[in-house]
Amino acid sequence: MRSLLILSLVLLTTIKSFALKADEPRFNASKLTISWEVVDNNYQNKQMALTAITITNTDKTAFPATGWKIYFNSSRNFLVNATSGNAKIEQVNGDLYSFTPNDKFTAIKPGESARIEYVCESTVVNFTDAIEGPYLVWDTEPNKGYSPLDFIIKSYKPAYQGLITPEVIYNQNKIIQDIPAKQLQKIIPTPLNYQENSGNFVITNAVNIVSDPLFEKEKAYFITGLEKLLGSKIKSTASGKKIIFKKVDSLGAEAYKLFITPEAMTISASTTAGLFYGIQSFKTAVSGEYWANPQAKISVPCLNVTDEPRFPYRAVMLDVARNFQSKQQVLKLINLMAVYKLNTLHMHITDDEGWRIEIPSLPELTAVGSKRGHTLNSKGFLPASHGSGPDFGNAAGTGFYTKADYIEILKYATARHITVIPEIETPGHARASIKAMDARYDRLLAAGDKAGASRYLLRDLNDKSEYRSVQYWNDNVIDVSLPSTYTYVETVVNDLAAMYKEAGAPLPAIHFGGDEVPPHVWEKSPAYLALKATHPEIKSTGDLWYYFYGRVNDILKKRNIKLAGWEEMALRKTTLDGKSAYVVNPQFLNENMQVDVWNNVLGDGQEDLAYKLANGGYKVVLTCVTNLYFDMANYKSFDEPGYYWGAYLGIDKFFSFIPYDYFKNADVDKNGQPINRSLFIGKQRLTDYGKENIIGLQGALWAETVKSAERMEYMMFPKLIGLAERAWAKDPSWATERDTAKARELYNQDWSKFLNILGKRELPRLAYYNSGYSFRIPKPGVILQDGKYVSNIQFPGMIIRYTTDGTEPNANSKIYQGPVNATGVVKFRAFDAKGHGGNVAEADVNDKPVI
Repeated sequence: MRSLLILSLVLLTTIKSFALKADEPRFNASKLTISWEVVDNNYQNKQMALTAITITNTDKTAFPATGWKIYFNSSRNFLVNATSGNAKIEQVNGDLYSFTPNDKFTAIKPGESARIEYVCESTVVNFTDAIEGPYLVWDTEPNKGYSPLDFIIKSYKPAYQGLITPEVIYNQNKIIQDIPAKQLQKIIPTPLNYQENSGNFVITNAVNIVSDPLFEKEKAYFITGLEKLLGSKIKSTASGKKIIFKKVDSLGAEAYKLFITPEAMTISASTTAGLFYGIQSFKTAVSGEYWANPQAKISVPCLNVTDEPRFPYRAVMLDVARNFQSKQQVLKLINLMAVYKLNTLHMHITDDEGWRIEIPSLPELTAVGSKRGHTLNSKGFLPASHGSGPDFGNAAGTGFYTKADYIEILKYATARHITVIPEIETPGHARASIKAMDARYDRLLAAGDKAGASRYLLRDLNDKSEYRSVQYWNDNVIDVSLPSTYTYVETVVNDLAAMYKEAGAPLPAIHFGGDEVPPHVWEKSPAYLALKATHPEIKSTGDLWYYFYGRVNDILKKRNIKLAGWEEMALRKTTLDGKSAYVVNPQFLNENMQVDVWNNVLGDGQEDLAYKLANGGYKVVLTCVTNLYFDMANYKSFDEPGYYWGAYLGIDKFFSFIPYDYFKNADVDKNGQPINRSLFIGKQRLTDYGKENIIGLQGALWAETVKSAERMEYMMFPKLIGLAERAWAKDPSWATERDTAKARELYNQDWSKFLNILGKRELPRLAYYNSGYSFRIPKPGVILQDGKYVSNIQFPGMIIRYTTDGTEPNANSKIYQGPVNATGVVKFRAFDAKGHGGNVAEADVNDKPVI
């Protein structure tokens, strides 16, 4: 009996021990560090990269050889088996992958490392090509992920074709003339008519501000800003200098006049928007030093300006779905958009990876769709994406705007004459909404409410169609054959419209996406087959496109809201010589739809798509990837973040954009190589009728690589000023000059003026304005001449500092004032007015300048 009791106790202890081991991880994952590096960027002489992760154990116990996976995100494809022979790579869904060790992987002893080498099916260009957000999951605990102590991307010195080195940058910068600040135009975007006169208007807090009653809100806005500059309250006085806000009915809807003499400043306009833009011109006329610290007196040059915009639609598209940005960051963007007279914020608030706005009628959209963490079934939240990791604590992966947040954004924008256009992605790019409505279905079905469960369902549960989207998702397309899809659309529209009404904000349009729906969707959907049987006009899944957008348009028209979407919305699928093709769809021509066209990738065959749609009668917003995508890398260099599938976009691409003839200034292809201009043969040019249908320009920030407020500002600024210049100002002379050599000469003159304005006026202001912006500071150019290093900078007026001891220059390093002896390693770096530095240009006497 005693033996049985002892045996029972032993068994009980053993069972408890196993239970503890099953419930607890066997190793503290926070004691691991993971690094990523490029091993061979021309693997087997092919356009592939051999890369590696190194797992280092900093704990006092061994990391086991098996029983775990490492999950990570990547926008790239990989060969399944690691070349190191010790692991396998599997794609889960979308950009989520995993490493699984095999029997060749050995335990990692304390202080030691293990390496997994694997092949990426394309070469590495910059550090955003690295894997993202790796985390550990134990086999015994499959529903929880653990982040490592650290993840490091090792530096890499590439030697690929088209690499932009400091020497290349130096030669690009050589054409830039250094223009004295006094000679620079004081207002940007460039006004229609600008005259600078002698003298200055000196403003103190004792100034008489007189306004037409129409402009009372703008007057209050102006006073608030002026008091910040002066550091004291305005003491209005009937005598002395005057600031006058005058109503002039003959001026256009967004036009203004600004007249400054030594005794008075007058802004004239017929509308509050025009008056507001006049105030912005005054702000940019105030030089940068006044924004660093409050001043008792502000001196503004005497000006005579008559101005109005070229395009009525001047927009920024901000993606907060892939990676979230806070309400405060959105307000900060709106503030700067207003300064440069941009008037539309297109908010991409839903996508596969996130739903970012509260819809009170459908709480699951944010309860499920706004959160990212470790999950393989997406039943309660979405999986890790774009490096967001296993937990909800990552602010880029998890977050949304409450109803109150969004109303605050709307009010703030409206006060600054900016219209906010929400984008609800449909039918593709909709995984967040699909999974949210799946969760609603499961909840109500478990409660016995089958009818309620199905009311907003966005997929046919019996659909066996197989597809992969461009971003590799296999379950991200809404089934447009389901009646419940339109109940969902109507409910979302009603809640959005209610928010806009409460905010007192205009809602002229809702953007319903429409891009990148992959082949083979809906083909095996019972809902599609049933709809097809009762609708003879639907002969294939391609016809569902027109059915869907026709119904969505009807929903919006009842509420006096315009339908906007990406270019696919205005195209009809057909075939040409047996191959899939698109033509302008005549079905929606009279529906006043707005089409945002991004696809003009040089060399991909759709270079003239925007012009085709405008010539065909659609209202087009140019959102061209070749010139207007903020998220594309500035140039080809390992230290420049961003995607590059469509183009490399420095600020020159924004500035040089010619809306009515963007073929003219196209100089390099999507790989940064000199363009073969024969690709434009046979392409449609924009007709005079088509020009009437180009309603504006839009700069787009897609956020896959944008994981912080600082990165957002780095990618957008100062490119946003180039966008504003092209959207507001009239065509410059170089845009219409037919003589190529003369056009280039005129362009170089204007390019120098623009860069001097940025370096000497705009960026010194932006370093302090609205608490300061983390704009991109360019890498200096460096070249070896006569045994010395010579350096220059893209923005004249910025300070270059350098070191000769191998350390990175900081705000206290020596200021570059002339050639530096080429001995050892010399590093150059540019700094803004606040002492923030950009990327480092390194030069070695034994080598040419490298990144």
